Amino acid sequence: MRKKLDITEGIFPMPVLMVATYNEDGSVNVMNAAWGTMQERGNVALNLTETHKTVKNIRARGAFTVSIADAAHVVEADYFGVASGNNVSDKFEKSGLTASKSELVDAPVINEFPLCLECEFIEYQDGKYGCGVIGRVVNVTADENVMSDGKIDMSLVNAIAFDPYTHGYYKVTERVGEAFKDGLQLKK
Repeated sequence: MRKKLDITEGIFPMPVLMVATYNEDGSVNVMNAAWGTMQERGNVALNLTETHKTVKNIRARGAFTVSIADAAHVVEADYFGVASGNNVSDKFEKSGLTASKSELVDAPVINEFPLCLECEFIEYQDGKYGCGVIGRVVNVTADENVMSDGKIDMSLVNAIAFDPYTHGYYKVTERVGEAFKDGLQLKK
């Protein structure tokens, strides 16, 4: 038997994305964004309101990075979600993390997060059913520690996902199947 639940952001898992920009003074700003996805191959869509400091920075600089948060940095990732860049000017410094300048866009790469998408800002959409930042991915980098045979090994990334029902974070690590292959057995 199924039970009715309260309506919430009910898709699980939700990614824990670290969106990084530069502030007006060149300092690093990072926010935690669970409402993000690939819009199509090569384009990122982030459901963010214009009130976020990060959105203001993206529009001003024309660029941002999106890193995948990992279990080793859950405290820092959560901090980037509970502290606003509008109110805490040294938010990134307080995290203890470090950043490097992207080679291709005017945005920082957070060194401690294992996987990073470097994006050019395309447009800001504001409509009746949502709003958001759209960016074109121009580069993807990964820490060598999460690579096997020259490819990303997601089990080594230890990505975390957000649970909107209980407000928990969960590790996403175990491979359980082969996409575009396992289902073929039912086509026979």
